[in-house]
Amino acid sequence: MKEFGIRLALGATAACLLRLVLRDGLRIAGIGIAVGLAAAVVLTRSIAGFLYGVRKLDSLTFVAVPAVLAVIALIACAMPARRAMGVDPMTALRDE
Repeated sequence: MKEFGIRLALGATAACLLRLVLRDGLRIAGIGIAVGLAAAVVLTRSIAGFLYGVRKLDSLTFVAVPAVLAVIALIACAMPARRAMGVDPMTALRDE
């Protein structure tokens, strides 16, 4: 929280802090989703022959799961972002 207090003391707005926290959190989530999708494609192709009824690429699953994960990541990032927006700069700078 000290970093947010410093940013607010130097003139950052609450909206700027919100963008900062959301951008950083969603970037990490996006990388994780992309790596997970790539791994899922490779693994699905390799196990499709072993399991009955499993197609190589199920488009609904490959669209729905990343979308749900992105929404969950957005909510998970928004909670600390809202908390960061309400930080009093003097309290954050005094706090050790």
